[in-house]
Amino acid sequence: MTDREAVAHLLRRATFGPTADEVDAAERAGPAATLDRLLNPNRADRGAAATPVPALPPDPYAALSKESSREQRQKANTERREQLQLLTSWWLDRMVAAEDGLSEKLLFFWHGHWATSAQKVKSARLMLGQLETLRRHARGPLGPLVAAMVRDPALILWLDGQKNTRKAPNENLARELMELFTLGIGSYTEADVKAGARALTGWVVDRRTGVARFEARRHDPGEKTILGRTGRFDAETYAGLLAAQPAAATFVAGRLWFRYAGSDVPPPAGLAGADTVATLRTLFSSPAFAQTRGTLVKQPVEWVVGALRQLGIRPSKLPEQQRKQLLAGLNALDQVPLRPPSVGGWPAGAAWLTTSSLQARLRTAGMLAAATAPAVLARLTAAPVAGRPDALARLLVVDAWGARTRAALTPLAGEPRKLLAAGLVSPEYTVS
Repeated sequence: MTDREAVAHLLRRATFGPTADEVDAAERAGPAATLDRLLNPNRADRGAAATPVPALPPDPYAALSKESSREQRQKANTERREQLQLLTSWWLDRMVAAEDGLSEKLLFFWHGHWATSAQKVKSARLMLGQLETLRRHARGPLGPLVAAMVRDPALILWLDGQKNTRKAPNENLARELMELFTLGIGSYTEADVKAGARALTGWVVDRRTGVARFEARRHDPGEKTILGRTGRFDAETYAGLLAAQPAAATFVAGRLWFRYAGSDVPPPAGLAGADTVATLRTLFSSPAFAQTRGTLVKQPVEWVVGALRQLGIRPSKLPEQQRKQLLAGLNALDQVPLRPPSVGGWPAGAAWLTTSSLQARLRTAGMLAAATAPAVLARLTAAPVAGRPDALARLLVVDAWGARTRAALTPLAGEPRKLLAAGLVSPEYTVS
């Protein structure tokens, strides 16, 4: 693998999709320096600063009472949906604009890992609060992240933590915390789940303020035995116990490998590091990672955001109709940020390559090609017609077209926007 191929592979996986200019700069710097810059950016993110967090009003539904009319409830639900659409559009725009692409994609990883859906939480403010918590702890050790998340209002509502009381323990949050978020199946027992649920009792969410608070009268203060340890565990000490388990570091490192490298090549030994950045350094430096090139199907959000970046399109600058088409395209592809399908998160691999998803990709690719920035389109049309498939490969950061794809692209070389759309749905672009 050449240095250019190596840095292109790294940037395709570590970020949402590099531009040709970013690959040029990385090739000049070399793979090692590029990895250092990704993991330790040394300047403020001007792109993120240009996409300020939207000001979200309080949950409109929280102000209703038993006496509220049907019309008032319908109006509140409409406002909720509008707030969530605003938040989703803002995050997509930030994914495109951010200069620190690794941090933005890492946030999306953690969002899928903790898999909390606005469809049940029904609050843009709470979903934004969770994103801010994940962003704050994304790069660090697991302990502070788990401790913050067991007290996260959105997660508590998502997994029925507010129903968990000393008189009627609810096991949902404790079970998923161990099975899906920290330890993995086989690293705990049913008795651990029951005791963990008792440790998490007492937390409720005030929808008016969007704050989770502890109510001692609802908490079970008695001794609990969890993973062989006995004590008067509460949410914080329970979270600390889980995060300190060797199985937790191994499990989370494995999830990072699955999302960033795929399942075709097994992860290297010793992948888990002291914190997420250390784990990512080992992951991206591993010879096994280099072997995963061309094996990982892009998630729809990765595919769309990468295309937006490479085609010079900012979602916030699109006309309203095209912004709606963009969100509709992600919905048709079954991956809308803030709406994972279950607590298990989104699928991977061939699950994204269905007949219906191909039709949705074709429609979305056509819209993206139509919205391509003039300067980007000019780069493509500056090449001779016969050389445009190669110019397209450079533009989309594709290492090379296969023979079948090149044969399909060549007749479209005289129609640049059709050429762009075809490139976006090609196997070489869809699989990184």
